[in-house]
Amino acid sequence: MHSSLMLRRFCCYNVASSSPSALNPTIKKKQLVFMGSPQVSASVLDALFNASTAPDSVFQVAAIVTQPPSGRDRGRKVMPSPVAQHALDRGFPSDLIFAPERAGEETFLSDLRALQPELCITAAYGNILPSKFLKIPPLGTVNIHPSLLPLYRGAAPVQRALQDGVKETGVSLAYTVRSLDAGPIIACKRLEVDDHIKAPELLALLFHQGSELLISELPSIFDGSARQKAQAQDDSKATHAAKLTPEEPWLSFDQEAVVLHNKVRAFAGWPGTRAKIRVLDPNNGQDSIVELKIITTRVCGNEKKNVQNDDDEDDVTLVGGALRFPCGGYSTLEVLELQLPGKKPVNAASFWNGLRGRKVKKL
Repeated sequence: MHSSLMLRRFCCYNVASSSPSALNPTIKKKQLVFMGSPQVSASVLDALFNASTAPDSVFQVAAIVTQPPSGRDRGRKVMPSPVAQHALDRGFPSDLIFAPERAGEETFLSDLRALQPELCITAAYGNILPSKFLKIPPLGTVNIHPSLLPLYRGAAPVQRALQDGVKETGVSLAYTVRSLDAGPIIACKRLEVDDHIKAPELLALLFHQGSELLISELPSIFDGSARQKAQAQDDSKATHAAKLTPEEPWLSFDQEAVVLHNKVRAFAGWPGTRAKIRVLDPNNGQDSIVELKIITTRVCGNEKKNVQNDDDEDDVTLVGGALRFPCGGYSTLEVLELQLPGKKPVNAASFWNGLRGRKVKKL
């Protein structure tokens, strides 16, 4: 096993770049292992690939570690992780892409030791790294985390930050330790948060900035000075960003509009946000309960309404191309884009026209 891996290293070593170290076999590049899984990690991998081919590069990507292939899309076809597919598309050798079920598997650890990596980089890898893994690279394992640590440690830092309505967030570069996202911080970069940005866009932006931060700090990581300047986290200020659950998406209109708007932004992509409405036909008095996926919203503001009766308080109206839902605190949530089960997303006006005169009330 080890001899075959050493042969793979030699082959990858000679085809990975046209830098002086690749042309001159007497100059040995430092071996770096990248670990990531979702699409947002690909920007980090690209940055490492590009930096490794620079004329003055001192490292190469020796291997990639990612989550095992899984069923995706409607056909549930088993496919490589987005990072694995991206690496293959860029011509990275398939036998240098590892996808263990757990990072503590002895077979995987044996393969990793054979590569003799000096540094590991993680970016949304999605697997717990045990102590026996962390002991392998002499320069340690460095993680790109999309929050200003020690805030929002955990699985869903971007989503929970948006759900909380934060005005500022950022990305941190930190050494990995056994405690969750608690290692010394090498560097961080702050970012103001727009009121309308959704989780997928913010996540992509933070990982893009994280890749730039990583490339700028790699020289200090390789020469050891990053370890000296890294700042310990203040655990007393730590907050936890719990993993999203499928039970959380439902909107309750007795909450204030800004709370619901932040939830829509935070849960965009997966699992999305949902609401139930009553649809009434004034011609025959029949009504039905309809489930909606709420995709895009904005806050209309606080306005105390002069209603005739309690039923009027539940009326949903179309104003200026937006569905207006009365919410708690006399606030109003405007829904701009939504989706019916089994249908394509539509704007509010198209949905309203499809009602053909039927009324809508919130639940």
